[in-house]
Amino acid sequence: MTAVILAGGLGTRISEETAVKPKPMVEIGGNPIIWHIMKSFSYYGINHFVICLGYKGEVIKEYFLNYYYKHSDLHVDMKNEGNQSITYYGEPWQIDLIETGSHSQTGGRLKMVQKYVKDQDFYACYGDGLSDVDFVELMQFHKKEGRIGTMTVVEKPDRFGKVHFKETKVIKFEEKPENWINAGIYAFNQKIFSYISGPETVMEKETLPRLTNEGQLSIYHHKGFWQCMDTLHEKRLLEKLWNENEAHWKKWKDDFK
Repeated sequence: MTAVILAGGLGTRISEETAVKPKPMVEIGGNPIIWHIMKSFSYYGINHFVICLGYKGEVIKEYFLNYYYKHSDLHVDMKNEGNQSITYYGEPWQIDLIETGSHSQTGGRLKMVQKYVKDQDFYACYGDGLSDVDFVELMQFHKKEGRIGTMTVVEKPDRFGKVHFKETKVIKFEEKPENWINAGIYAFNQKIFSYISGPETVMEKETLPRLTNEGQLSIYHHKGFWQCMDTLHEKRLLEKLWNENEAHWKKWKDDFK
């Protein structure tokens, strides 16, 4: 199956890192966060990736071009006109790196890679969040529900209790209630593309609400680990988890040569 990764945003809230690189290339434990995302998909057998490029997309291209050589043995025969042979020890990934423009919106970027998504059903996610979502289970749920889209939601607790009141009377009090928020991890079928009008379409403000109104959006509740990386503080949190062997999203084994 295919996973589409939206990797073209500016990442202005973590500008300390994104002045010279796109946010998906911000490193956690010595590897860019997009690598962690792809490793998580690959653990479940999803190895075809369509990466929607925008801001500083050339940095992502250079990374994957160099990645191949970094994880290969190279033999050069200088006696025979420099003939080369390469043995690759890296990932079984097939990657389409597609320029979708610096100013396109999320829905627009998705629409522009339609022809690269060869499966009836596919995944889509943002390039700045990590989780331990079971992607096989997510897709099975999506197909069972039979709707155009499935959105993963996660629980984020309120810092303070919530009070419901009528005039001067408290009618309900919740101690640190749970709020379900969009985790930015989706499963779609091909009909999703007809809900995107052009490059300016914001998926979260136009496409998803329209699917909701038509009863075509399912909710997949994920109660495991999830963490976005919108700020430098959140980047440091993920780094800390990785360094302390508490990276709950890491299910793969380090089996490189």
